[in-house]
Amino acid sequence: MERHRLAAGIDIGGTKIAIGLVDRQGTIQDQVTFSTESRNGIPDACQRISKALTILIKNAGLQQSDLLGIGIGCPGPMNRETGEILNPHTLPGWETLSLTKGLCNATGLPIALENDADAALLGECFVGAGNGAAHVVMLTFGTGVGGAALSAGQILRGVNDEHPEIGLIPVLPSEATDYSGVPGSLESIASGSAIGNAGKKYGFKNSPAVFEAAAQGDAQAIAIIDRARTGITLACLSLAHTLCPERILLGGGLMDDHFDRFAPAIEMALSKATLLPPNKISVAKAMLGNLAGIVGAASLIFSHPAPLNSAR
Repeated sequence: MERHRLAAGIDIGGTKIAIGLVDRQGTIQDQVTFSTESRNGIPDACQRISKALTILIKNAGLQQSDLLGIGIGCPGPMNRETGEILNPHTLPGWETLSLTKGLCNATGLPIALENDADAALLGECFVGAGNGAAHVVMLTFGTGVGGAALSAGQILRGVNDEHPEIGLIPVLPSEATDYSGVPGSLESIASGSAIGNAGKKYGFKNSPAVFEAAAQGDAQAIAIIDRARTGITLACLSLAHTLCPERILLGGGLMDDHFDRFAPAIEMALSKATLLPPNKISVAKAMLGNLAGIVGAASLIFSHPAPLNSAR
């Protein structure tokens, strides 16, 4: 196997850490998942990540020096320069130390850190549904709604390197204000949790039950899905006019199962928007599923022209 052909990609969530060895074609050669246990602190996480990575490398017949580096996708907010994770809500216990410095010290490998939603988009643009496009927006629908944007081939960032919270775009402002202070946000209307909560008022157990009932013609369930579809369509119209993408990707568990319920309405709305380039914005289903973060994190290493330091 060619030396430095592989990079490690790490996708960190509030409950799970997934690690994969990824080649330059974006194929995951081997992977492992274990619990995050963030309250035990960053040193504990770095030790467990290092141990898991050592096992993966050994099973692949490699040495640690054969890896080009480690890319990490992690929920923000964060300071990518220092490697600090400033997220006591999702990752309590990780607020005071640098994840990148800790992991560099534990493994001896260069580290790159990215927001998890941005890492997922990079994965889709590396080998998935965004491949070949330089202007891409991705919305990910699961428990919440995440999002990321690529502009001229680069991740779109705001002031102080902030990650845009696309899932909090207000789409139905007459609705109640959510936890973020936004009235009628996309997340509060169209996430799996939002659909499930709306369904509970009518006796549906969760969002899959709402979709199942809608497929059987239940009027209340259909109204809930229609409301979510309206919110998603309005969000995509706003993003199309604001960011001028060539491709809009829809991902997450909800879209894995129900893409065809939402994409036609979005495509129709885009086609009727007279100031958008006709037939130039495609709507596509994300391809990589929950592996996008691993692949995208590893792609940070492959795309970097020089060795990374301990802080990035």
